[in-house]
Amino acid sequence: AEFIALMTVTLFPIRLLIAAFMMLLAWPFAFIASVGRSETTVEPQCLWRRLVDIILRIIMRVMWFAGGFHWMTVKGRRALPTEAPILTLAPHSSYFDAIPVTMTMSSIVMKAESKDIPLWGTLIKYIRPVFVSRSDQDSRKKTVEEIKRRARSGGEWPQIMIFPEGTCTNRSCLITFKPGAFIPAVPVQPVVIRYPNKLVSKLVKGFQILWLTLCQLHNEFVIEFLPIYTPSEEEKKNPALFAINVRRIMAKALGVPITDYSFEDCQLAMAEGQLRLPVDTCLLEFAKLVRRLGLKPQNSEKVLQEYGNRARKLEGQKLGLEDFAHFLDVPVSDMLRDMFGLFDEHEDNRMDIREYVIALSVVCRPAKTLETMKLAFKMFEAEEDGAITESELAVILKTALGVSHISVSHLFTAIDVDDTGKITFDKFRNFVEHHPDFAEDYLYTENTDLHSAPYNDHQTQPSLDHDGAIDGLKKHN
Repeated sequence: AEFIALMTVTLFPIRLLIAAFMMLLAWPFAFIASVGRSETTVEPQCLWRRLVDIILRIIMRVMWFAGGFHWMTVKGRRALPTEAPILTLAPHSSYFDAIPVTMTMSSIVMKAESKDIPLWGTLIKYIRPVFVSRSDQDSRKKTVEEIKRRARSGGEWPQIMIFPEGTCTNRSCLITFKPGAFIPAVPVQPVVIRYPNKLVSKLVKGFQILWLTLCQLHNEFVIEFLPIYTPSEEEKKNPALFAINVRRIMAKALGVPITDYSFEDCQLAMAEGQLRLPVDTCLLEFAKLVRRLGLKPQNSEKVLQEYGNRARKLEGQKLGLEDFAHFLDVPVSDMLRDMFGLFDEHEDNRMDIREYVIALSVVCRPAKTLETMKLAFKMFEAEEDGAITESELAVILKTALGVSHISVSHLFTAIDVDDTGKITFDKFRNFVEHHPDFAEDYLYTENTDLHSAPYNDHQTQPSLDHDGAIDGLKKHN
């Protein structure tokens, strides 16, 4: 702790200043090389452009050297663009994953908004990234088409470097790969990266990784280029199978397990709502079933309100499996049975559809805690006074957290100051506005077995228990 404190006020700011200076130094070279470039064609690599490329690589290498990456271990041989137009990298865990990009000057896939950032945007445009626009509804389709176009150019375009996990993880496993890198059906080169550094062996959140890494006197970085993977005819027709097989090879090289949880699950687990999901939540399993069954609505707000109105009219009436299928307008299947089982807590083949609606609301809008609670109150509240009881609040919160039981006595008593035995949504909302950390102060203190994943820094291997709850999936942005 004393060493980190010392480095924080000495080495850390110096390294940040050097990094900023190096990016400023790189800017004019990147700007000159990017002037007049076409976004659809590649200009010939004339002598001066090659010289600029070498200068930029040197500047970036000096920047990383100043950051403590004094030498970098490279294993294997990087494939030529004609051999493997796409490089798939994993695991994705921190800002320092930009090192392979600056080493190879490969193109990457990134948000279109990034090109408008002063200084940074010019540096990014130099490597000819594939931009994804949030404002364009067809952006994902266009991005895939652009990747396919470049990948099938016969080496004319720079290689595209893709992190198929799609989000930062804690390196303890490889999550489901997104299919973008595998849809073009061309050979890919798997690339694995490692950071065998002491201070950040147990990863924490983004800025903390940056801080602890720059506080170390020396940082190690290992990049390994694995053999080129050429897809079979079956894999060319099935990008998901292609992705699974490449992930298996990369996990074996890293010596880590794989998990079927995805980018969306990480978003759910790390959502910045007022209710943080505990590590043993079954909502990750629920979210996976929602995706597989195609139950995640396009217009979530409208559909959730509709489901809420229909559920309210049932007034707590329990549904069987066939009634559940009819409510969702889907056929009965094994996956639907698995989902039904998550809500059949008494194992009497009955479920409360209101719990499904609450869980779906959390999955669709994980950061909007109050919106989910408003919907839940609407389904549970009594006609005469628009209020709910303590037991009903317990059902709502245990469902929203994805746990089998929860005690809410402390919280309910704090809200029900008049001791009426009931609370309205307005009372709940007012209480939350005055106590934004109500979950930490009133739920986690009373339920010591609830451990919120974002606050836990220990790394454990993900596994699914017999109840379908994930144990220890802790992702870090």
